[in-house]
Amino acid sequence: MPKLKVRKSAKKRYKLISRKRFLRKKAFKGHLLEKKSSKQKRNLANRIIVNKADTKAIRKMLVC
Repeated sequence: MPKLKVRKSAKKRYKLISRKRFLRKKAFKGHLLEKKSSKQKRNLANRIIVNKADTKAIRKMLVC
């Protein structure tokens, strides 16, 4: 049976912390930034812990 490959897109998007949790960036920070307030852009720049329900799928994509 062949080895499982890591999903490169997932590897770029998520960071593993404490062997159980993942960090991710928030959405809506890519474009159309002129009409968003500075407060909103500052908030979107923060990283957030991934929801517990999604960690199993992410772990599978990263073959952890």
